[in-house]
Amino acid sequence: MKPERTSPTSPVWDRDTLRDPHAQTDKATRVRSMFDAIAPTYERINRIVSLGRDAAWRQKVVADIGPGAADVVLDVCCGTGDMIRAFADRTPPPKLIVGVDFAGRMLARGHYDGIRTPIQLLRADGLRIPLADETVDVISCAFGVRNFQDLHAGLCEMHRVLRPGGRVVILEFALPENVLLRWGYRVYCEKVLPRLATLISRDTTGAYRYLPNSIRTFERRGAMVERLEQAGFPRVTTKTLNFGGVVIYRAEKDRH
Repeated sequence: MKPERTSPTSPVWDRDTLRDPHAQTDKATRVRSMFDAIAPTYERINRIVSLGRDAAWRQKVVADIGPGAADVVLDVCCGTGDMIRAFADRTPPPKLIVGVDFAGRMLARGHYDGIRTPIQLLRADGLRIPLADETVDVISCAFGVRNFQDLHAGLCEMHRVLRPGGRVVILEFALPENVLLRWGYRVYCEKVLPRLATLISRDTTGAYRYLPNSIRTFERRGAMVERLEQAGFPRVTTKTLNFGGVVIYRAEKDRH
């Protein structure tokens, strides 16, 4: 059996594009290629570089948003299904969980053995969700909005498919506000993490150099709140985890 090819022959991200990855006009294509390449080791790397905390962060998101047994949940940028499994583990679980991702190899790596909650997986861009208006009760997106080609368009798309009174919860990396914590965070994310993750995954796309650069150049917490408000969510709250290195954004859609 031939070994699975996990990386393209040339880097997806180089020094020039990493200066501001969000400004690249072909960012979506680069991100999709990157995730398809790292899909086989994606979950293992997450556990290692987060010291196992990524699962706890997702469980916190599910507990905070509190989906009910009659709710339809949509997980945008679902990847290999970490958030889907976290929602399915809730008692009682939601009525239906829909996962959307545009990286086919990430979707193929999802494993849902033993889950009784109905799950529907859709290969699609988060900027063009193939669902009708106002059809879901809860939307989650874990470490995905930072990868959107157009952040405003992606948030507006979430607003479109959410029912009146529905809730959105976004889990995303951030730079800590404390100067010393920010310094330590950047040393780990920019020096230690890329070397360790690349060594384990044998990635050649530049995925783990993209990660710290995409965090560094992404919207700060206050700006992200404004972005959600501009997308039509009048009530937005935030909660920090991991000493400010991770933020939970929660927003609600007005009832008619």
